[in-house]
Amino acid sequence: MGLLDSFEKGLERAVNSAFAKTFRSGIQPVEIASALRSELDKKAAVVSRDRILAPNTFTVLLAPADDERVSALGDALIHELDTLVHKHAKAQGYSFAGPVSISLRRDDQLATGTLRVESSTAQGGRVAWRGVVDVEGRRIPLTKSRTVIGRGSDADITVADSGTSRKHVEILWDGERAMVRDLGSTNGTMLDGRKVGEAALPPDSTVRIGRTDIVFRVVAQASAARPPASVDDATRAYDPRERGPLT
Repeated sequence: MGLLDSFEKGLERAVNSAFAKTFRSGIQPVEIASALRSELDKKAAVVSRDRILAPNTFTVLLAPADDERVSALGDALIHELDTLVHKHAKAQGYSFAGPVSISLRRDDQLATGTLRVESSTAQGGRVAWRGVVDVEGRRIPLTKSRTVIGRGSDADITVADSGTSRKHVEILWDGERAMVRDLGSTNGTMLDGRKVGEAALPPDSTVRIGRTDIVFRVVAQASAARPPASVDDATRAYDPRERGPLT
C-alpha cells in the first residue's frame, strides 16, 4: 500500500463520508499530502554521506474557499499530514533538525483549487550551516572566506607534514559553496584522487596534500543563523560551472 493510500484510509477514519463530499470541488486533502511529500523531496539536502536533512516546518497556503473547508477537519487532518510526512521521511532516509510543524493558512491571492507550500529547516530558531575541515584528528571551522593550509607557521591551519609546502593549498568558502586552490606547491594537490589546480569542493570530498588528508564538510549547528561569511574578490572570481561570480 502506497503512502498516499495509507493517508486516505487514515483520513477516512478521521472524518465521515458526508463531510468528504464537500471536497468534490476545490482542494482535496490528499492533494495537500502530495504537495508536502513533493516539498520534502525538493528541499532535502545532503549534509554528509550519512545524513540527508529535510525541512521540518511547513505552511500550507490555501485559497479562501479551500481554507474554510479544510480547516473544518481540524486536528484530524494535521495529525494525518504529520504521520505522512514522518513516513515519507523514513522511507527516503531523511532526517529532521527539530520537531515537525504543519500549519494551514489562508491566502487571498490564490484561486480555489490551488495551493502553495512554504517550508524551512528549523531547530528552535533557524539552522546555521558551517563549513569545517577534518585534518589530523581535528575538526576546524572555516571562519574566514579564505583559509590557507600548509606546514608554515604563517598558514591558517598548520599541518605537521614535511611533504607539504609552507603555504600549500587554500579553501575558499562563501557560506554556501566552497572551492580548493593549490598555491603553487611543490608536490601538488589531489582532490578525491585526481590532481587539481583549482576546483569546486563538494561536501565530504577529500583533499590530499603530501601525506595529509583534509576532509571538507558542511555541518548544521543549532544556533541562530548568521549571515554567510564575507566573500572576497578571489572567491567571487570563481564559479566552477561558468567561471562567473559566486552568487
